[in-house]
Amino acid sequence: MKRLTYVLIAVTFWACQTSSNETAENLSYPQTKKVDTVDVYFDNEVPDPYRWLEDDRSEETSNWVSAQNKVTFAYLNNISYRDKLKDRLKTLLDYERVFAPSRNGDYDYYYKNDGLQNQNVFYRKKEGGEEEVFLNPNEFSEEGTISLTSTNFTDDGSLCAFMISTGGSDWRKAMVMNTETMEIVEDTLVNIKFSGLSWKGNDGFYYSSYDKPEGSELSAKTQYHKLYYHKLGTPQSQDKLVFGGEKQPYRYIGGYTTEDNRYLVITAAVSTSGNVLFVQDLKNNGRIIPVDENMETDEYILLSEGDRLLIQTNDNAPNQRVVETTISNPTIDTWEDVIPETENVLNANTGGGYIFANYLIDAKTQVKQFDLSGKLVRDIELPSIGSAFGFGGKMHEDFIYYTFTSFTYPSSIYKYDIPSGKSELYRQPEIDFNPEEYETKQIFYESKDGTKVPMFIVHKKGIELNGKNPTYLYAYGGFNISLRPSFSTQRIVWLENGGIYAQPNLRGGGEYGEKWHKAGTKMQKQNVFDDFIAAGEWLVENNYTTSEYLAIAGGSNGGLLVGATMTQRPDLAKVAFPAVGVMDMLRYHKFTAGAGWASDYGTSEDSEEMFQYLKNYSPVHALKPGVAYPATLVTTADHDDRVVPAHSFKFAATLQEHHNGPNPVLIRIETDAGHGAGTPISKQIEQLADRYSFAWYNMGVIPDFAKDDM
Repeated sequence: MKRLTYVLIAVTFWACQTSSNETAENLSYPQTKKVDTVDVYFDNEVPDPYRWLEDDRSEETSNWVSAQNKVTFAYLNNISYRDKLKDRLKTLLDYERVFAPSRNGDYDYYYKNDGLQNQNVFYRKKEGGEEEVFLNPNEFSEEGTISLTSTNFTDDGSLCAFMISTGGSDWRKAMVMNTETMEIVEDTLVNIKFSGLSWKGNDGFYYSSYDKPEGSELSAKTQYHKLYYHKLGTPQSQDKLVFGGEKQPYRYIGGYTTEDNRYLVITAAVSTSGNVLFVQDLKNNGRIIPVDENMETDEYILLSEGDRLLIQTNDNAPNQRVVETTISNPTIDTWEDVIPETENVLNANTGGGYIFANYLIDAKTQVKQFDLSGKLVRDIELPSIGSAFGFGGKMHEDFIYYTFTSFTYPSSIYKYDIPSGKSELYRQPEIDFNPEEYETKQIFYESKDGTKVPMFIVHKKGIELNGKNPTYLYAYGGFNISLRPSFSTQRIVWLENGGIYAQPNLRGGGEYGEKWHKAGTKMQKQNVFDDFIAAGEWLVENNYTTSEYLAIAGGSNGGLLVGATMTQRPDLAKVAFPAVGVMDMLRYHKFTAGAGWASDYGTSEDSEEMFQYLKNYSPVHALKPGVAYPATLVTTADHDDRVVPAHSFKFAATLQEHHNGPNPVLIRIETDAGHGAGTPISKQIEQLADRYSFAWYNMGVIPDFAKDDM
């Protein structure tokens, strides 16, 4: 492949003029500077006039962000019921939320939020004792923008290693606390990324990181992941490199110890799908042994019992299976089935000396309990049809916790007695919501090629199918991620005002295993967009809504989904919400960890055929001059170092340049925030109020709570 980049003199400059009473008809967008930047792919010249927006450190980019936000918030401030919507959201979110506990030492540790706290607080409680705050990230910063991202305890519970993130960044800092004295016991570790923390006894722990990149910490490409061992009481500069680096150039490396502390398990991958598996016998300080070096499959070690290893894998089993082997000869030719593959996707966990097999059946949960030899003990009775998460614990425990939820069933915690198989309600939230007023159905519709695709639809009972119901169509469709039924208080305000929520399970996801995933990747990525378009068409054809009342939404890979859909079918929906999306498919792999997404997308450098395929659907490149696009609110954040904001910047600038019609096309750029994780509740309320009010306003819908003011 030939590739050449050249930059010539800038030809225009941007300016901004706006006022506080902007409407869709008189919006004056910032005029974004264009430069003569051209890339050449396989003798094909591709202009990139907004390349300068990729520089997240420049004052010019900062000024552009300010100018765009000025226009966007002037428009949003013009929506009369927006403040009342924020008040309703605050009321809905102001309830106590408790998350499933885990036992460490003499305490149960758990997250809890009293209601509108920006970050969840980490509590602990002895059996029969009073709860106490262990870590409160709301005290880490005045703005609530520093989040607690993970905790990991030593086996005896005497030490806790935890990580924090600032402004939603993927870069982490790690600290260690003595759980008795509640004191930090050593210096802070820095520059940790895409990592867990896993203790080796009480002496130290494993973590993963990259070298600090040259240039922008937020956008510079990260390449060689490294697994380190940190010994307590020593400086980070002396941490031992265990695996990775230039000699083992994997982009994602993880390391964790088994519960018995005998083995170090290492997973290594060059992309987000598929990994190689290694194990080291720490008892004998043995060498690192390859278990499976096939990068096309996914494996992890589920449990170790002496020399015996239990492994979950999709090798020769697209829907996953559990196998056993021994440390003396763990290679794939020795594997024997413990839980064979079935027609449903498996995700296994262990606790109390058993295996808990969580199966996905048409995106709904079924759980079975097996002994460690693979003998079925029982089917676990769940409260209803929906999603169950958890079912993991230490091997000596006789009970575990799990969380159950569905679209109209608030997330509730159950305590499960392992010997008897009985579930007992442990905690259930009290919410201003009556589930009896709503209904959920699952339908199957045909995509363009005849594939049957499932979709959940949620709305008030007795709703009239007259084609005038505001409908929020949300999907993802990628990276083997499954969208399951789940409850969200943030969704209530849409539903209680006569709205419909629809969630299709597109190809590219993991709902039907690796075959379903692969059917939405690389040269088959168009299947994902076709599935999404067909979902919208089905809703219209069956009178749930019409294009004038349809909003399409998705984030990250789902932002790409929305961007591709609105460029291919600008007539499908009235409103589009592409959030933190991957919008430049020719250059995504040049930023941060983007190269790891190649297993799903392919890259513009693979072949001319792949380049042409990507360019054809790449949202930035698929926009056409003179087309009337939906009312669009692009959303991103200035500290997003997962999908860098330049994707959204360039898409919004191009959209504003080409769009021809009365619909507003705006970008909302959150400050001091990242890809989404750790976003303070206060910012979540602001963001959601802006999306819902933007949708209703452009659909011409007055929500019920605002009708008394009209």
